[in-house]
Amino acid sequence: MSYYSDDLVQSKRKYVGISAQKVRLVVDVIRGMPALEALDVLAYMPQAAAREVRKALASAIANAEENESMAAEDLWIAEAYVDEGPSIKRYRPGARGRVKPIIRRSSHITIKLEER
Repeated sequence: MSYYSDDLVQSKRKYVGISAQKVRLVVDVIRGMPALEALDVLAYMPQAAAREVRKALASAIANAEENESMAAEDLWIAEAYVDEGPSIKRYRPGARGRVKPIIRRSSHITIKLEER
């Protein structure tokens, strides 16, 4: 999904099955970097969230090249943030008739690029 405003091109990945807290650790590393350099950094990060953020960044770069005719070498990450998505709530039986909650969290990743 992509949207355009002024000179920013954005890409969103929604309902990613990783908690927003974990994805924010990855997004904080690449915020403000040149887009192609950030792709290289994400390729070698060990976190599972790096793969999802890399997909969103690659989509934003493709949107900029195809729809706005921007050069990939001139793109920078203007904004990158992660919002919480819906949580799936389940329950598991616990000792002495109690119940243990299981909460599967999800997140929405947004990356906005600008041309410099």
